[in-house]
Amino acid sequence: MPSKPSEDYQAHPVRLKHQDFTSLQELPDSFAWTQRSDDDSNYPSTGDSISESVPVIDLSDPNALHLIGHACKTWGVFQVTNHGVPSTLLDNMERITKTLFSLPVQQKLKASRSPESVSGYGVARISSFFPKQMWSEGFTIVGSPVEHFRKLWPEDYSRYCDGIKEYEEEMKRLAGRLMWLTLGSLGITKEDVKWAGPKGDFKEGSAPVQLNHYPACPDPDRAMGLAPHTDSTLLTILYQNNTSGLQVLKEGTGWVTVPPVPGGLVVNLGDLLHILSNGLYPSVLHRAKVNRSRQRLSVAYLFGPPSSVKISPLSKLVGPSQLPLYRPVTWNEYLGTKAKHFNKALSSFRLCTPL
Repeated sequence: MPSKPSEDYQAHPVRLKHQDFTSLQELPDSFAWTQRSDDDSNYPSTGDSISESVPVIDLSDPNALHLIGHACKTWGVFQVTNHGVPSTLLDNMERITKTLFSLPVQQKLKASRSPESVSGYGVARISSFFPKQMWSEGFTIVGSPVEHFRKLWPEDYSRYCDGIKEYEEEMKRLAGRLMWLTLGSLGITKEDVKWAGPKGDFKEGSAPVQLNHYPACPDPDRAMGLAPHTDSTLLTILYQNNTSGLQVLKEGTGWVTVPPVPGGLVVNLGDLLHILSNGLYPSVLHRAKVNRSRQRLSVAYLFGPPSSVKISPLSKLVGPSQLPLYRPVTWNEYLGTKAKHFNKALSSFRLCTPL
């Protein structure tokens, strides 16, 4: 993510009051969602009894590329195992996240995200598009977290900064691998994506890290942890603790829960990957529900292109019979449009309707 937000991004700040969830014994009306609060609530929720489930793909499987291609086309999301990220690193990241959100609310507010900024503690940026508040809190890290972490842990911030840095390095390696599995399933090679760098490792790509906390909720059926949205990324790699809550929308099926898989990571395709694939792979609409007795933690690695690169349908995927569906756009421009138009942002870059 560009370190300096676009003017459109800054022009649409989030100005919601931070909530101390520990003090609430009942669900306030401002957090009570109805069907009209959630434009996508008319889709059925499959619950846990449905036989259809998000694909879980073993990256050591020789057939992984084909399996990922099928998952991308039919779901826009999949889970991966045997991905090479040490379990100790995932455990440490969960500990950091839990420790941060366990701090007193006044301590967390010392590292608040300013209304026009990207980094720091606060509510989800999409909150301003909905009439009700979401039962969650977040912390966004762009670049080094040292400035904010000093305010949270004045005596011990370096240990937490080192943990974040190690996690980012491992996620960037995995993101490059997943990008080539995803693009390779479309027949794309390193020669087709010059901005992947001379080694084709996407080293110049950038990614914020988003820490999320969904506290236990007194009335989870009427609350929403995170409202339905698509990600403004190429792909998002999500670690979730052992509490369910993530749901994805599958066309013709409804909302499907993505249960935590031990050692697994969830991979969501974002809007920019949808553009890059010329509409062949969907960016998945997803949301987070909450739990009555257990808190849920997640860590999202939001992988995108270098800030100077214009993302457009790959030339190998367009031709006389398949025109480009979207015009070129930088990540910064797209984020500004998303901050202004939310889930209508993608359609605003469309050039033509697919046949």
